[in-house]
Amino acid sequence: MSKVIVIGGGPAGMFAAYFAAKNGHQVTLLEQNEKLGKKLYITGKGRCNITNASDMEDLFNNVCSNPKFLYSAFYSYTNDQVVEFLESYGLQTKVERGNRVFPVSDRSSDVISTLSRALKDVGVDVHLHTRVAKILTEEYRDENGETVLADKKSGVLKQFATGVVLESGKTLHADDIVLATGGISYPSTGATGDGYRFAEKLNHKIVEPTPSLVPFEVKESWVTEMQGLALKNVAITIDCEGKKLYEDFGEMLFTHFGVSGPMILSASASIKPAYFKDFTRDLTLKIDLKPALDKEQLDKRILKDFEEAKNKQYKNSIQKLLPSKMIPIIIELSGIDPDKKVNEITKEERMNLVNLLKGLPMTIIGLRGWNEAIITKGGVSVKHVNPSTMESKLVNGLYFAGELLDLDAMTGGYNLQIAWSTGYLAGNSIE
Repeated sequence: MSKVIVIGGGPAGMFAAYFAAKNGHQVTLLEQNEKLGKKLYITGKGRCNITNASDMEDLFNNVCSNPKFLYSAFYSYTNDQVVEFLESYGLQTKVERGNRVFPVSDRSSDVISTLSRALKDVGVDVHLHTRVAKILTEEYRDENGETVLADKKSGVLKQFATGVVLESGKTLHADDIVLATGGISYPSTGATGDGYRFAEKLNHKIVEPTPSLVPFEVKESWVTEMQGLALKNVAITIDCEGKKLYEDFGEMLFTHFGVSGPMILSASASIKPAYFKDFTRDLTLKIDLKPALDKEQLDKRILKDFEEAKNKQYKNSIQKLLPSKMIPIIIELSGIDPDKKVNEITKEERMNLVNLLKGLPMTIIGLRGWNEAIITKGGVSVKHVNPSTMESKLVNGLYFAGELLDLDAMTGGYNLQIAWSTGYLAGNSIE
């Protein structure tokens, strides 16, 4: 039996603690907040999108960073097993659009309660309001008493975990430690970045953390006039100086600062962080408001509307085409005199309108901050972690799990599946 300390009481930490304890180890779970799973409470808009019920291929396809690293984790503990586990402790679940899995109650608090019961069931010793200041290690020595290199290139010596020092000054000894402190997103939930500092002090490379699954800020001031307008069944493309970076179809939302909604959040996860570091190169977002029609078909549609309103002014002729909130903006951007009679509009002017509806352009100038980011992109480099066990390649007895790692995915329950699977693998791998 090993003495195990798990740092972080989010989904990954709770799963690691549970499975380590279930295997007979003495487990202490340290959480700095006043309750477990504080970030979990707000996921899925308070409903908790537990996982995604799609097949394994879909899971991997929706992982943005290092999907191959997750092969062992995803197959060791699948999305089906997560659901079975929670249901075995009394939580009823349901599958909604996009194979998103939620509790039947639509309350994330029920997921937390279920996990808390599970931890109690296997005897995990939970300490709240407990912050770790330092991870203790010693140099690893072989049977001859010689130090061992963990990484030949850097000359880093191999170490092994021995315990932690708490912020209170108290020292807790351990044979194994699981680091599951999460990322930096939603700092109000206690996300401090402590895990990165611990890992870096122990020579692990940190891939620069950036906000992900986050709205875009745009340059154009007219977006504020459409604040609150949601668009369904539209297509977007994002390009950088003519190079297409992303395209999608679905839903989006105009805000006071730019754009948000499912498509936009997914786009932020799919585009490499380098494009957001400095905006010396224009990132252009174009919205196809009529993706079901090509330009020729759309032109015919507009001609039909114009024929019906041939004696009206232009500003009163496109009500059938667009949401009312958008009409003044499109009229202004089309460059057609709003008071012009429809029967006086030239073919060139009409084609300008067609092109605008097929590619309403905006300039992305930045990402919203950590307070609005659903997850963190970047983190502890997976190059320094064994994918079969989640154990550090540099420090024996030190394991990683969850958002702390350089792993992230699209919305839809995929990020929580990463947390469950890596948490399970870390806890279950402790001997």
